[in-house]
Amino acid sequence: MSDWGPVFVAVVLFILLTPGLLIQIPGKHQLVEFGNFQTSGVSILVHSILYFALICVFLLAVGVHVFMGQESYYDGRMITDPHRLTKVYRLACLQNVPKRLVLLVSSEKEMADWAPVLIGVVLFVLLTPGLLFQLPGHNRQLEFGSLKTNGKAVAVHTLIFFAIYAVLILVVRVHIYTG
Repeated sequence: MSDWGPVFVAVVLFILLTPGLLIQIPGKHQLVEFGNFQTSGVSILVHSILYFALICVFLLAVGVHVFMGQESYYDGRMITDPHRLTKVYRLACLQNVPKRLVLLVSSEKEMADWAPVLIGVVLFVLLTPGLLFQLPGHNRQLEFGSLKTNGKAVAVHTLIFFAIYAVLILVVRVHIYTG
């Protein structure tokens, strides 16, 4: 079973913190602007710092893990009976899902895996619509360095982010441990 927690957290934060979609800090005319579909280098820096802080909280401090399938594993141990888990793990099971979905929040101290955090931050910066490229653009199918965005571009960039992030974390299984 693969741990989908980092993928879920990273994609949700990518959507919520894309500069110009919901909020832009700092804005062009005010400190905070809402839904202006524009960005700037400073706002990408601020949103990247917020992304880094929030993904660290959810993945390293809280330790969100999501497992899907008939049986779930955590640290090599199979979880079959949610009532027999030790009190170290708080468990939430969704009963109306065809496959069993298990959300674990770990309070156990373990070696930190920084790969999901670092890969997420790098992809967040590189795939922010309007910074390096925007697909689709306003006037052309592909625009470079326009510092503007639109809803379609955010959707396409989110799909690209999800695909690259999921492959690196779940398929290639990149890990960066610190002691």
